[in-house]
Amino acid sequence: MSDQRTALVLGGGGITGIAWEIGVLAGLAEAGVDLTGADLVVGTSAGSVVGAQLTSGASLEEMYARQLEPPTRERVARMTRGNLARYAWAMLVSRGRDVEFRRRVGALALAAEKAGLTPTEQERLDVIGSRLVSREWPDRPLTVTAVDAATGEFRPFDRESGVPLLQAVAASCAVPGVYPPVTIDGRRYVDGGMRSAANADLAQGYDRLVVLAPIARGVGPLASVDAQVTGMLARVAVVAPDEGSRAAIGRNVLDPAAREPSARAGRAQAATVAARVAEVWTA
Repeated sequence: MSDQRTALVLGGGGITGIAWEIGVLAGLAEAGVDLTGADLVVGTSAGSVVGAQLTSGASLEEMYARQLEPPTRERVARMTRGNLARYAWAMLVSRGRDVEFRRRVGALALAAEKAGLTPTEQERLDVIGSRLVSREWPDRPLTVTAVDAATGEFRPFDRESGVPLLQAVAASCAVPGVYPPVTIDGRRYVDGGMRSAANADLAQGYDRLVVLAPIARGVGPLASVDAQVTGMLARVAVVAPDEGSRAAIGRNVLDPAAREPSARAGRAQAATVAARVAEVWTA
């Protein structure tokens, strides 16, 4: 087993995605399947927050307890119908060209910020900073994903990138039209989920792979988790919200009030997937 390299991929899914992933991880550990020692952690959007906490040494039970606290600090955000319509238009006119789509949603993000429709960049940095255990990159391998708002280029960040962890995670969480792009080395970056909700293909070459995907499906140029793991030589387990978790998450993944039920639902769901995950991770 010593030569079997493991990877944990944590996908995007808003505030509820953070809570659900932490709930699943805590429930799996309780069932005897501890994923926290993965040789590589890949985090996209919500997953970047969870990944940064895990690799920085936070205990799962402490992380879980934080998700149960009353949502008194954060305001409710929402993906509006107007934003969804702009996303759909960007997909339509991009005609399946993924970089062009990402460039268009980057332009959408910059325009929304200019129009004052998002919080300020510093406000977002403060929120993301409050979620992190440390603002220093961990010693363990962690990859955080983002997209250049101007060019549509996909950028994985890690400790060797020379980018502050706070900015990398904030960029990965910068949902276009809802939150402002984040400045890194003079460029503006948005949510890594604009390429894929999980970016599971960054774990290519690892032997055992578990993907926690609050959003597993793909649409248009956004690759689904299944499309990204198909053909991999690794043993793979993909865990997405079941019916109970979907009900707990609700319609607005950016609502802090749904954090607690999402975490509890994730923990409950873990018991139903533990055997399948263990077979991939330790068998």
